[in-house]
Amino acid sequence: MSRLTGGDPSLLRRINSAVVLHALRGAGSPTLTDLTRITGLSRPTVEGVVEGLFEAGLVVEALPDESETRRQGRPARRFRFRVEAGYLLGVEIGPHRVSALLSGLDGRVTGAGSRTVSETACADERLDQMRAVIADLLRRTGVARSSLRAVGVGSPGIVEADGTVRLGTALPGWTGLALGERLRRSFRCPVLVENDANAAAVAEHWKGAATESDDIVFVLAGLSPGAGSLIGGRLHRGFGGAAGEIGALHLLGRGVTPEHLLSTTGTPLEPLDEQAVAAVFAKARRGDAEAQAAVERFLQRLVHDVAALVLALDPELVVVGGWAAGLDGVLEPLREELARYCLRPPRVTLSLLGEAAVATGALRLALDHVEEQLFAVEGAVTARR
Repeated sequence: MSRLTGGDPSLLRRINSAVVLHALRGAGSPTLTDLTRITGLSRPTVEGVVEGLFEAGLVVEALPDESETRRQGRPARRFRFRVEAGYLLGVEIGPHRVSALLSGLDGRVTGAGSRTVSETACADERLDQMRAVIADLLRRTGVARSSLRAVGVGSPGIVEADGTVRLGTALPGWTGLALGERLRRSFRCPVLVENDANAAAVAEHWKGAATESDDIVFVLAGLSPGAGSLIGGRLHRGFGGAAGEIGALHLLGRGVTPEHLLSTTGTPLEPLDEQAVAAVFAKARRGDAEAQAAVERFLQRLVHDVAALVLALDPELVVVGGWAAGLDGVLEPLREELARYCLRPPRVTLSLLGEAAVATGALRLALDHVEEQLFAVEGAVTARR
């Protein structure tokens, strides 16, 4: 591969194109004069770039404002970025449901769909349900599958760079599943697979509770919690994608599994039986002593798991999501106990995105990929090494 230099015309064209395209996306419907002022490029350069973006289908001429027409006669030509030049999907594959969000090239959600799935469903059935949700979403929004530019997917488990699930105990048949390869057969565009807690962390940083913080931990709270982290605004996966697997900390000399912690009968709960878990919390709120003791054990374990990650990463903010975030009594114990255990306690808050967090993060994953191609964006929060 030849080495690009500062004087390489192809590199300069790409840089100029990215600068103008960024300006178009952020400026509404600017004129050529506006673009020249915003970008600092010469007018002939801007004209040449806009012409090329026209040919690529990424820019169209905007309709003039009527008041401007009356005031000035023939107005200057205005242009806009075609957000409809392509579409993105953000998909969540979870234990109990699959969901999808659709957006244009600006990342604004224009459609959504979901479907309930049994926690005992095999991998093939779960993927069939996911495909059905996407097909229905595309049909309802009138978007052709061929116009998809990228698909982001959030899934439980340790996910390798190629989308293979190296370890996934939350879903039947998930460990060793070549998820990325399977999904790429269904689309003509890139498919990017990410751990669900990682995707949720990205979502909260983009549109949720962490928009003002670059060092965060997102806790996907449940019987076996997971976590995603951003360090300096970039997603931290670890060397093999296993960063944040705090649900495995009970293996370090603590033999009681999370399923036993919330049991009030001596029989462990089913890890994916959210209704049984919710029933224990409900009994605790009504004053049942055994349920209250079970909830206290669960919260202490969750605090210890989160504290281990907080001590290692020193985040500014901890965002709590997942099903436990909707149950009473989680937030204050976390704050109090983290203040006891951590040298510099972080702020702790609940997710603002709720059940949409994973799919929203997956959508951001797809958007980052497209921006790397169209806008030459460097340092995207989800970029793989």
